[in-house]
Amino acid sequence: MHRTRVAAAGSAAFFLAGPGLEAGLGPWLLAHVAGSDLADWPVALRVLGGVLIVAGLAVLADVFVRFVADGAGTPSPAVPTRRLLARGAFAHVRHPMYVATATVIVGEALAFAQPILLVGALAYLAAMGTLAGAREDPRLARRFGAEYDAYRRAVPGWWPRLRPWRGDER
Repeated sequence: MHRTRVAAAGSAAFFLAGPGLEAGLGPWLLAHVAGSDLADWPVALRVLGGVLIVAGLAVLADVFVRFVADGAGTPSPAVPTRRLLARGAFAHVRHPMYVATATVIVGEALAFAQPILLVGALAYLAAMGTLAGAREDPRLARRFGAEYDAYRRAVPGWWPRLRPWRGDER
């Protein structure tokens, strides 16, 4: 029980420091500098943006719950999960936290008439893609071996698969 509480607290802190800054404070600062004119922005784009924000936040909530409930750890390498995460959003895409955060940023661009945030979302994905390829994927391969290799072959890193992976596909 103690490890679960520590994992929950660590995941909550990581959520604030990661997606909270990346999809919250960062876009707000960019938008504040760029300004906005919602009067000429199509309502359909604002609605689509709202849908993307809600969808991205729902996936982020699932991801952070999975770190604690399924992995008994946090997103931080300092307190990693004990088990490979491969359920929920992780059954569709290997990097759901990054994909969901980028989805929120794109949603903010559309909802708040901030095209500059589309550039921000691309820069974010490029940075996270570099981090994942250089650090995270190799670290997970070392920790989980053949289990991660099978998962990596079956589950795309960045574009979600429609059917969830169940671990029995080779």
